[in-house]
Amino acid sequence: MIRPFAALLSVGIAAPALAQATADLTAVDRAVAQFTGAAQGQPGGAAMPVDRRLRLAPCRAPLALGWHGLRRERVEVICPMAGGWKLYVPISGSGPALAQADVISRGDAVSVIVMGDGFAVSQGGEALESGPIGSWIKVRTQTPGSPVLRAKVLRPGAVGIDLP
Repeated sequence: MIRPFAALLSVGIAAPALAQATADLTAVDRAVAQFTGAAQGQPGGAAMPVDRRLRLAPCRAPLALGWHGLRRERVEVICPMAGGWKLYVPISGSGPALAQADVISRGDAVSVIVMGDGFAVSQGGEALESGPIGSWIKVRTQTPGSPVLRAKVLRPGAVGIDLP
């Protein structure tokens, strides 16, 4: 009779502890809004609140926030404690912080640089799409009958393909 009571008592004690064992996701939303300088749902702000189904460990250190992606399309939120967590919050719209001008236009002559472990080779080509730095565009090398490739815009006039 005492054992079932002790088990019920331990469950009753553990329940409040479990309720406090997750991170405050509203605080994460506030930190992202403060970092971006835009309210949730506004251009340049978080597209939506952090998913409330997440059960993250409480973070007892200040959150570390930074841009993720060359076009600043996500905010990386990190709990910098040992055993901490990391999540990515998508950003809404195409606010001023997100706008980047195309550095390569369709029809431009480009250098297609293929890079691997310890080597890089390049060949002339043509951009089949426009794009800003960091975007992926279609290109074709100058070799007759060459296939269409997808390459990352590195800088004006240069695109790259990384080999594993």
